[in-house]
Amino acid sequence: MFQLTTRSLVKRPGRFVAGFLAVFFGAAMVMAFGSLLDTAGEPGVPDQSKETLETMAFVVGGWGLALVVFAVVSTMSLTVRQRSREMALLKSIGATPTQVRRLVVGETVVLAALAAVAAIVPAMGLGQLLFEALKETGQVDEGVSHAFGPVAITMGMANAMVAAVIGALITARRATAMRAVEAMADASGAGGEEPLMGRTRWVLTLLALLATAGSGTAVLTVLDGEGPDVMTGAGPAVVAASVTMALLAPVLLRGVTVALGWALRLLGGVPGELAARNVRQRTGELARAVAPVALFTGTAAGTLSMQRVENLQLRAEGLVADESSQTMETMNYVVVGIIVAFCCIMLVNTLVSATSFRRREFGQQRLAGATPRQVFWTVALEALLVAATGIVAGLVAAGVGLMPFGQARADAWVPDDGWVWVIQGAVVVVAFLVTLVASVGTARRVVRRSSAVEAALAA
Repeated sequence: MFQLTTRSLVKRPGRFVAGFLAVFFGAAMVMAFGSLLDTAGEPGVPDQSKETLETMAFVVGGWGLALVVFAVVSTMSLTVRQRSREMALLKSIGATPTQVRRLVVGETVVLAALAAVAAIVPAMGLGQLLFEALKETGQVDEGVSHAFGPVAITMGMANAMVAAVIGALITARRATAMRAVEAMADASGAGGEEPLMGRTRWVLTLLALLATAGSGTAVLTVLDGEGPDVMTGAGPAVVAASVTMALLAPVLLRGVTVALGWALRLLGGVPGELAARNVRQRTGELARAVAPVALFTGTAAGTLSMQRVENLQLRAEGLVADESSQTMETMNYVVVGIIVAFCCIMLVNTLVSATSFRRREFGQQRLAGATPRQVFWTVALEALLVAATGIVAGLVAAGVGLMPFGQARADAWVPDDGWVWVIQGAVVVVAFLVTLVASVGTARRVVRRSSAVEAALAA
């Protein structure tokens, strides 16, 4: 089984690129924040600097860790699901479900280990940048030096391995539960519709919803009137709400498709009809692209908007931001920068992987009479549904954090500053453009690289 695992990785590395990149970037981010704990543990670090470093590592790194696990599990699940045909062939020649599961998990372990090791050097540079940002704002003493040691490496390796294995086990269970004939049909796109939400996903959604409610309640009660400290509860509320929306992506995407399907058919013609049908048949796959859009939109729009309100309130009160406020502001911008970059990478990674896998489907559409232009428009309209679902979900998540924060900090549920809406509009534009470019750009490359017959016959 080990030889089969290594041969599978060596012979077809292209199939594992998406999973490798997800683990790589996730491990780099976790290690970067873990290095702040290594730095805080160095002898001679002043108490104030130590507290700042630990706060950044635990608060920002903790939420980042949750996003990394979510992203890696989602990407690895997509990678394994795209190999349903291979799983079916193995079962048809006598492989047992246990052997198939061992193969998938073995590949994942090797892949995750390689990606985590490769992430060490970039993580050193990213950790140094985070540390320098804290130093430049005066939150860490000038005499403190950055350290990258066992805490960072252990956190990154453990996160990579656990998240990747969980993702492999979740999807391998589904693959091994299917009969060979069903798996072959699923791989060719002929399979029936899959359940939108499994039991595990509903449980995770409930937990995320409880975390959102808890953070929002704390903002309106315990933290009300506490000045800049309100942000310590509002920030987690935005992230928790964004994660909740990301987990609900399959249900939300199906709802948006039902609501807007008639408009696509009316205005989009044949591509609109194909797009509506494809999204309905592939809700589970496309929902994996909705999730990073929701995370990106919710976290970026919510956090940046709250920071704008905070800055305006400090100015209105005639106050100068103290060290605690500066730390919080730095944390917010770091959160947005890291999460935005990671979600963009996750979004592009997911869309490119999912669209490249549809080479055979595009070829069959062209053999049935669809032109390349119609195929591109179909993908573009699918991307429009994905982007619209993720953006709306993200804006709702941002509002869930922003409204209680505004009430507790500035006695206003809705900010009356125009720049808040400009910020949210800019986030929406970026989310839409990234989704559209990644989807249509990949579809264009896939269609141009082969003829309709070659693509239709591709495995």
